Amino acid sequence: RTWWWRRPLQGPPRPAATTTRFWSFCWLVLGAWRGLLASACPNACTCSPERIWCSDSAASLVAFPVLGKRSEREKVVDIYIANQRKLESINEQDVGLYIGLKNLTVVDSGLKFVSRQAFLKNINLQYINFSRNKLSSLSRKSFRHLNLTDLILEGNPFKCSCDIMWIKIFQETKIPKTESRDFYCVNDYNQRVSLMEKPVPNCGKPSVKLSTHNLTVVEGRSVTLFCDATGSPPPVISWIFNNLISKHESDTNKNPASLTIKNVSSNDSGTQISCVAENSVGEDQDSVDLTVFFPPNITFLELPYPDHHWCIPFSVRGNPQPTLTWLHDSVKLNESDYIWTKIHVINQTEYHGCLQLDNPTHVNNGNYTLVAQNQYGKDEASIPAYFMEDPGGSSPFYEHISYMGPEDYGTTTNDFEDTTNNSNQVTSTGFPNDNEDSITVYVVVGTAALVCTGLVIMLIILKFGRHSKFGMKGSVLFHKIPLDG
Repeated sequence: RTWWWRRPLQGPPRPAATTTRFWSFCWLVLGAWRGLLASACPNACTCSPERIWCSDSAASLVAFPVLGKRSEREKVVDIYIANQRKLESINEQDVGLYIGLKNLTVVDSGLKFVSRQAFLKNINLQYINFSRNKLSSLSRKSFRHLNLTDLILEGNPFKCSCDIMWIKIFQETKIPKTESRDFYCVNDYNQRVSLMEKPVPNCGKPSVKLSTHNLTVVEGRSVTLFCDATGSPPPVISWIFNNLISKHESDTNKNPASLTIKNVSSNDSGTQISCVAENSVGEDQDSVDLTVFFPPNITFLELPYPDHHWCIPFSVRGNPQPTLTWLHDSVKLNESDYIWTKIHVINQTEYHGCLQLDNPTHVNNGNYTLVAQNQYGKDEASIPAYFMEDPGGSSPFYEHISYMGPEDYGTTTNDFEDTTNNSNQVTSTGFPNDNEDSITVYVVVGTAALVCTGLVIMLIILKFGRHSKFGMKGSVLFHKIPLDG
């Protein structure tokens, strides 16, 4: 017998088979991904890319659930925990791992303590629900940096003290009165008291008042600022300021507290100084800007450059704002529509601008002196300026060793040479080059016109001369006429 083995022909895959294979591959990848995530998820919880759900009472969580991989933890935005009686505390190392967390729910559990640093890294946290736990106290410092939209704490055995009065203030601020939830605490007689009806006595939010809101001092002198704070319990006072260069010392153990700034630097002008008072009920602050008066100082004056107008750039510091005056060759410059001072940028006590010149000529060449003056002193600085060569002779500024050449103004040397030489160059005939070129053009045009006219006349003679009244033919003009001897 002869056996024939026939290999099936290879053809394009059927569409249905291709689709089936594609979806099979997708389910395989999805299953593998879920398996990896499930392996990182705590045994007592159910996990998805953005959520952790732990509600099985038989799980008995003792610590906060933690995913294995950092990349997975950063994607979680919602954590829900319920019925975990052995979960008693939340610390920074627990919730801080989930930096993208927005919603946190721990209900019907055994939560007793929340660390003050618990949510330090959870800046995106907006919703917290700790209902029906065993919290007897809760520090405001755990939540003060958060922009919470809701904080639900119902069903906790809070003790009536100043430490929980901030919760009442928070609810009054965040929740409309028509939707406000009553908040209860347990007093020393184990009685349940409504804080809405009967607030805890001797608990008051701090109030702060500075000794002045016009803190001014002359550079080099000293100044003292006082802060009076009230509140119950007595608040802790602190001073807050950024980048204060001058030497300073504070005393916050007394009321009013004090801050003394010595040998004040002009660089500290504009610094904001705040006094903050804080207790368990809340905090308050008051602020003032430090104003330092000092004489002018010209920090920048450079050679002119062409912009929309010519500009002599300068920078001046001073407080109050200095009066600016310009001298041209030691003579006071009267500003006009063609020469004027313009301030472009003001940065607190610094002024940046230009002396602007519109189409300056050689008349404007010379030394320019800027004089800045206020009631505390005066400063001045000079700079040479060269705009155009004097037609009557060379300018001393053109040869100044420290002065820029024309190319430094953005114009090439050839451009300057063409501008000056073409206007002054004289030919041997005594005519400027422009006039000589014009005469040459006239001569050429006149010659061409004369030649054209002659040709036209010749054509007319050849055309009409054949039948003239004299009986002459045009061809006669081109034959020799015999002459009789």
